[in-house]
Amino acid sequence: MKVVVLLLLLISVAGSARAQTKPNPALKRELDSLYAADQRWRLMLFDRRISRRPDSLATALGVPKDQLQPYIIGQMLRTDSANLVRVRALVKQYGYPGKSLVGEPTNETVWNVIQHSDAIKQYLPLIKKAAAKGELPFRLYAQMLDRQLMRDGKAQLYGTQGMSYSHTNRATGQREGQPPFIWPIKDPAGVNERRRQAGFTTTVEQSATALGIPYRVVTLAEVAQMPKD
Repeated sequence: MKVVVLLLLLISVAGSARAQTKPNPALKRELDSLYAADQRWRLMLFDRRISRRPDSLATALGVPKDQLQPYIIGQMLRTDSANLVRVRALVKQYGYPGKSLVGEPTNETVWNVIQHSDAIKQYLPLIKKAAAKGELPFRLYAQMLDRQLMRDGKAQLYGTQGMSYSHTNRATGQREGQPPFIWPIKDPAGVNERRRQAGFTTTVEQSATALGIPYRVVTLAEVAQMPKD
């Protein structure tokens, strides 16, 4: 009897695994909603069509204009935290919800939520596997890898990550910022070929310009000397 029950259990598990490779409209709808939530507050910060009208935005959100940015950032961080909780559960149930399961571009939703979290290191192997299987564009894995390398204080490979530091001027007590820069790149001479192989359609120079950063080669030694606190 125990053997029969075990066999039925194994068949059920195998059937569930096979089912998870078929299109899942309900999961797609949920992920589309998660993506909309992920982007909502970011658009208010970074989309010039929205952020250039702070008075109207503050009125719409019901907050004082001088509190607009911290309010938006706070809401964004709370949303990111809630989204990550849900993504953890979905990944546990389905694995990475890729192109076969939810189609494109919904297959990028879980990547976005993880990219905007502190859980990259935990999920980077999953993202790499999904990219290797064609369930996710490889360039997105490359971008996530770059972010983790930067967090680890190492040179990135594809030049996708920018950084800026600020510090307190001891003489004036004021916060001072430095111009943003593209995080150091391993073998910067070969970066555009690596980008091409990874599926990027722009050069590192073009990518930096899109981020509003004048491109220059920076080394880890230079970064170590930058004032920051």
